[in-house]
Amino acid sequence: MLKQLLTKLINELLLGAHVSISGSIDLSVDRALQLSCTTFQIFTRNPRGWKASKLRKNEVELFRDKRKKAGINVVVAHMPYLPNIASPNKNSWQLSLKSLIDELKRCDLLGIEYLVTHIGSHLGKGIDVGISQVAKAVDTSVEKASPKCVLLLENMAGQKNSVGSRFEDIKRILDKISHIDKVGICLDTCHLYAAGYDVKSKEGINNTLNDFDSLIGLKNLKVVHLNDSAGDLGSRLDRHEHIGLGRIGKEGFRNFINHKFIRDLPMIIETPEDEKGDYSMDLSILRSLYKT
Repeated sequence: MLKQLLTKLINELLLGAHVSISGSIDLSVDRALQLSCTTFQIFTRNPRGWKASKLRKNEVELFRDKRKKAGINVVVAHMPYLPNIASPNKNSWQLSLKSLIDELKRCDLLGIEYLVTHIGSHLGKGIDVGISQVAKAVDTSVEKASPKCVLLLENMAGQKNSVGSRFEDIKRILDKISHIDKVGICLDTCHLYAAGYDVKSKEGINNTLNDFDSLIGLKNLKVVHLNDSAGDLGSRLDRHEHIGLGRIGKEGFRNFINHKFIRDLPMIIETPEDEKGDYSMDLSILRSLYKT
């Protein structure tokens, strides 16, 4: 009976982790299944450089085949670390744009539904400049790549010079984008909390999601990153913590993942793997908090 209930829970909850592609990209599916993920996220390439190896035909076919057999309906990719589509610097912006175009094409090749990108930093040139650069990068990349994949803008934690930590700024970006049908939003709980949005209490979560809906529209929220926050509310500290060990806490995540606007969305953890715990621990905690 307990096994049947666990199976039912796992099948209802779209929960996964950011898993490694080490060895071959298709091995990410195996790693996701080992964690009983019903969705997962990957980098399609080495995230720490500008250059990417071309995807081999056999690994693409294996990835698609394994995923189909696993019955995983939503897979998310994440942009590498170096690109900054809000950059006012011409050279770095062009490099970032090229990387974004390439990633959209790689996602389509792999059959991946969503590509998440950090909105980025205006590098001291002002929020207006950053917003314009992001919108231009999104429109140009969509025109060049013609993707089936949907590009998701991820909210920032409010670090110095960051663009997109406030819903008002994300709305301004969206208002400047022409190809809005190819764009959505990914909300990160750590980033929300660090930027001053209470995603811990029931009242705070309601207020946060109502604000998001009134400014941006909940129909545009496609994926959620579940990460506890090492920093306090409004700290602007982008440091992920294990579920329940940070400032949001277990009760905060119970309130958040069971909210009617969140519970059916794909949810991905990007928590640390260290002496305090690992993905298996964090996923287990979240499953225990989810109400069937």
